[in-house]
Amino acid sequence: MWRIVWAALVLFGAHLSSALAQQPQRSECLAMANAAPRVMPVAFRQAAAAAEVQITYAGHSTYYIDTPGGLRIATDYSGAHQVGRLPDVATMNRAHSTHYTLFPDKRIPHVLHGWSEDGKPAIVSERIGDTFVRNVTTDIRRYFGDDAGADMIRDGNSIFIFEVAGLCIGHLGHLHHKLDDSHFAQIGRLDIVMVPIDGTYTMSLGGVAEITKRLRASVVLPMHRFATPLDDFLRGIGQQFEIDRRSERSFRMSRDALPTTPTVIVLDGV
Repeated sequence: MWRIVWAALVLFGAHLSSALAQQPQRSECLAMANAAPRVMPVAFRQAAAAAEVQITYAGHSTYYIDTPGGLRIATDYSGAHQVGRLPDVATMNRAHSTHYTLFPDKRIPHVLHGWSEDGKPAIVSERIGDTFVRNVTTDIRRYFGDDAGADMIRDGNSIFIFEVAGLCIGHLGHLHHKLDDSHFAQIGRLDIVMVPIDGTYTMSLGGVAEITKRLRASVVLPMHRFATPLDDFLRGIGQQFEIDRRSERSFRMSRDALPTTPTVIVLDGV
């Protein structure tokens, strides 16, 4: 009899573990966005104590994020922009080959696509080391073929959000359209946001400036800087943001060190 009971308990435990694994991970950044001002979850208060991330602009749309726990993340990774060691996590978007590779180095343990192949939105909700990584999908334009420009590819791009060291860090990817209220609700709070400012292949400068203002992140990091003079974006962002130009391509940031006035930090690079 006890064997039957034991087998039943094992089966129940397996089903419970499977169900828990399928549940989405908790986002502290969403919790903060929906909470009263100045309220921070306990887990984030503990993580934020003297913890710093290092952010490096590698080029184009690739930033490297080095976490306090030693995790290295590369955004919109194609392999073309390398700084130091290989990343542990590589996020990718497929609008252009400059934002992904189908043949990443096999030593990269976590390769996260911002799109899926089955017509459904990509779902990323995963804790890797000391970082919780999630995504919010948006649509992209068709660039090639007979139907180029005719319509949009639904959920072809992902805004990736990295929650680490008490910080909410967002990368808008290859954004092609304005965000609606549902997007902003899914994004939640961002302390640092990486925005494309080419004004041509992604969004107009006016459109991306509008999104940047609404996100109200403490730190804005421009990327995709090849097509539009940086000064045009800086003028369009308005007087609400401080401008901090740096000759280095890296900086360190903790939650306690976030600027009190929203600031555009321009790192060295292209």
